[in-house]
Amino acid sequence: MRAPISVIFPTLNAAQSLPEALAGVMEANAEGLVREVIFSDGGSTDETRAIAQAVGAEWITGAAGRGGQLRRAAAAARGDWLLVLHADSRLPAGWSAKVAAFIEQESRAGYFWLRFAGGGVPGALVARWANLRSRLLGLPYGDQGLLIPRALYEAVGGYPDIPLMEDVAIARALKGRLAPIGATITTSPARYLAQGWLRRGGRNLSLLARYLMGADPEKLAKAYGRLGRGLIMSDPEP
Repeated sequence: MRAPISVIFPTLNAAQSLPEALAGVMEANAEGLVREVIFSDGGSTDETRAIAQAVGAEWITGAAGRGGQLRRAAAAARGDWLLVLHADSRLPAGWSAKVAAFIEQESRAGYFWLRFAGGGVPGALVARWANLRSRLLGLPYGDQGLLIPRALYEAVGGYPDIPLMEDVAIARALKGRLAPIGATITTSPARYLAQGWLRRGGRNLSLLARYLMGADPEKLAKAYGRLGRGLIMSDPEP
């Protein structure tokens, strides 16, 4: 039986965080779950490509913009399941058993519960909100990962080629067909620490509300760049 999962990383100058992210993936590789690892890059100028080559990952390049990068990677993937991960997220020990059980039992897409690698009480509260939003509203964000059968991915039209909110867009398309995997992924709090938990949290809610009310993702991306660090792909979460 061939390994079922294509692991996809959208990247842009992600060399600093990728080694730890890939270390977590190796657990599933050892269990025979990972068919391939794909880096869909948006123009890195650091050592991201060298890391891809070192681990034997497939390398795809194109215009920066997470929606387009993910769409290109999914089109190239050969696995029956896609696992989309961010380079600054860390998979927990034992996650591969949870994913294997999920694949065996489910035809829906799955996501991880979220926690931050630090951040104290503010980080715990933001993570709790993210998990509540995922459970009640069916809106997990990209830093929670997405495990999705290829057939379902294609049925909902895949990721839209937009620079921002691609994770919200596909979650909305998957309404009623998303379930928690049962494991917790850990992500970096660096963006919140740099901007402030309240400021960033309020900005996130504002962008989400504007998108759900029909705002153009291109315009939101420009606003996002002004409020963040100016690089959409290095500061990607809504």
